Amino acid sequence: MASISIIYAATTVLSLLLAIGYCCAMKKKEIWMLLLYFSVFIVNGGYLCLSISKTLGEALLANRIAYLGSSLLPLCILMTIMNVCKTGYRKAATAMLLPITCIVFLIAATPGYLDCYYKSVTIDITDGLTTLVKEYGPLHRVYALYLLLYFAIMIGIIIYAMFKRRITSASHATLLASVTLGNIAVWGIEQIIDIEFEFLSISYIITELFLLMLYIMLQVQEYTAKSGSEDSVATTQSVEQEPVPETEKETSGSESATANAVIKEETEELTEEPIDKYQHFCNGIPLLTATERKIFDLYVSGKNTQETMETMGIKENTLKFHNKNIYQKLGVSSKKQLLYYAGLSNETDASEN
Repeated sequence: MASISIIYAATTVLSLLLAIGYCCAMKKKEIWMLLLYFSVFIVNGGYLCLSISKTLGEALLANRIAYLGSSLLPLCILMTIMNVCKTGYRKAATAMLLPITCIVFLIAATPGYLDCYYKSVTIDITDGLTTLVKEYGPLHRVYALYLLLYFAIMIGIIIYAMFKRRITSASHATLLASVTLGNIAVWGIEQIIDIEFEFLSISYIITELFLLMLYIMLQVQEYTAKSGSEDSVATTQSVEQEPVPETEKETSGSESATANAVIKEETEELTEEPIDKYQHFCNGIPLLTATERKIFDLYVSGKNTQETMETMGIKENTLKFHNKNIYQKLGVSSKKQLLYYAGLSNETDASEN
């Protein structure tokens, strides 16, 4: 029995070290991942304090601490999965689910004050291990329904993201499914079998390790795609650079400004664009990355900026970054020019067919 307290102590220390390691190692921190790590630490700390409690009051306080972390964890896992799946509406989901989380925690924290969650509760100390001996009350099912609701939403989001191809890697989808189904399985076993040890304390640590692994994989993938995009742009620009004649180098500042103004006015007249610029546009389309091509296709299909961000599951700054790369590769300066040349391309393809 005493060894169970030692295991709780080990899981508490490990979860704290993982939380500190995440804070120190990750430059780009996700707030829900951070809350996830500290929630796991709170849960394990509560289990540890409960196992070494000497009075009923201490045990109930430790039980409330464990429930605080356990109530927050499903919300943190859900928000992390939504971020990985590039699902929008996280703010709306937080606004709806956070009050529910608070209510469930307050219900679970009533033992010692009310008999709605536990009808009765005492402690049992055997070989140095303290456990709660409780009789469940009418509101105890609320917590079970609460967990099932979160698990169902998680599974639904993963399936939706796979259907919409927001998870393109089978390994990513497998990791997410393993995280969710693993916790469901552990929780279900604990409801069926009366076990002294809370295996969820270990399951939660495995969950955060899996999510951290997935988060690192996505960051590496994003960095690789970004680097490849920048290299492609640099290559295109270096090929297109031409030597400037000496006579142009000697042009005065006022003459250069006038010439630039004339060029700008000419490029605004889309119907008078030179043929070689259209050819540059056509040659640039194969240079687009998979993400850039999706954005390009959305623009051509008539999607506006807001609709494009929602469909891609990205923020405005990310879309601006992709727009810059797309415009550079296609040799255009605006979305208006992009749509104009895309229309010409479609007309050309139709006439050839």
